Amino acid sequence: MTIRILPAIGDQDAARAVSSLLNQLPDADPAPAVADSAALLDALAGAAAQGAGAAPGGAPPAAGPSAVEALPEVVLVHERIGPTPALELIREVALRFPAVGVVLITTDAGPALFSAAMDAGARGIVGLPLGYDELAARVQAAAQWSAGVRVHLGGSPEAAPGPAGTLVTVTGAKGGVGTTVTAVQLALAARAAGRSVALVDLDLQSGDVASYLDVQFRRSIADLAGIADISVRVLQDAVHDHHTGLGLLLAPEEGERGEEVDDRAARQVIGALRARYEVVLVDCGSQMQSANAAAVELADVALLVTTPDVVAVRAAKRQVRLWDRLQIRQAEDTTTVVNRLTRNTEIQPPLVAKATGTQVARTHVPAAFKELQPCVDAGRMQDLDGRSTVRQALWALAGELGLVESPAVRREGRGSHRARPTLTGRRRKAITPGAAPGSGTAPGPASGSGSGSGLRFGARRGSAAAAGGSGPFDPAGPYEEG
Repeated sequence: MTIRILPAIGDQDAARAVSSLLNQLPDADPAPAVADSAALLDALAGAAAQGAGAAPGGAPPAAGPSAVEALPEVVLVHERIGPTPALELIREVALRFPAVGVVLITTDAGPALFSAAMDAGARGIVGLPLGYDELAARVQAAAQWSAGVRVHLGGSPEAAPGPAGTLVTVTGAKGGVGTTVTAVQLALAARAAGRSVALVDLDLQSGDVASYLDVQFRRSIADLAGIADISVRVLQDAVHDHHTGLGLLLAPEEGERGEEVDDRAARQVIGALRARYEVVLVDCGSQMQSANAAAVELADVALLVTTPDVVAVRAAKRQVRLWDRLQIRQAEDTTTVVNRLTRNTEIQPPLVAKATGTQVARTHVPAAFKELQPCVDAGRMQDLDGRSTVRQALWALAGELGLVESPAVRREGRGSHRARPTLTGRRRKAITPGAAPGSGTAPGPASGSGSGSGLRFGARRGSAAAAGGSGPFDPAGPYEEG
């Protein structure tokens, strides 16, 4: 969050000292000091008028969203400002510009002056001689208060009163099961359908969303952890606008900073994102902390990714039991996604459902790491080929979850019925009636017209789904590999 600061200091020596300290504050954007009370009020009125699109010399600007956002967050008032006394000036600023936090700089920081300054509308007092720590603390506190007031004053028309977007969390049964790939591809599918999407990396100590999407960004979710009221402007500073159209809120580069993000911060950040985006996808990693546990508890859809092997299924079962013990989410409210499934796998999705007690998504993701490896190594998961069986499966999963509403995107995700792959990645051959054994074809059912003509496998795409089939990646369906 960038803090705009306007000092009002008549004494030149004091103004130089304050400016020197303000330039050392992180994320501070100090303006040149104004010399008297009239110049301060004129500067604030001019900023508000410019934001509202009115001329500074015209009528008083309306306190609209643009006018409020144009004002500085913090004003510093020196005790010797003139001609208006400091306390009267603070009262005037608080009445005319209620979204500005005012801090008084004084040599007398006793209880009597403190009480008088608070009554006048100040948000803090800094004693002279100035100290860096005290000044930084007062400025940041006033800026956070200002950000909260701007939300309530309608400082942004996008600040919705409550959650609106769909929240989907993706959690791994253990490390390496494909959690981040799943989250990234679901986000890309939803964005391709024309929906506004935020992708949040809540794997706070080892998040890899930035690596998978080739992103270098200095802001992270840890920068939002200490902010009491997150305005849209603050959120825009922290969210990276990726060229794919995704809004990325990344995990901190330094893993130890993940401890700054607790459950309260996670709830606040997710609430702010849901007010701005239609879909919020959260990569929770595989280690449960207070932040990602809060996300799973709030989720509209909680996905648990596992692979069809004994170790991963046991880990998925432990994760589900952990959520149940902590009263985060019940097993029946969790959807398990089986990744890297092959037709020869002994552990099939029904067994996963029985072992974990969860629902299992109808769409399963095939094992085809060779398709992923070039994009993973290049850090450009958005460039995964549309013909990839992994991408087709994950985009079909997005449709199953309701993240994809556009039929065009669903067709792109699942692919044509004439090119539908098997779990091994090979195309299915046509099944024609009356073929000789060993010719690669087998007798098939006659058409409904009784003509006896053969049907290509999967040609009647909608009928299998209507009959309760398991979708385009059905390991139990008839196939013949080329």
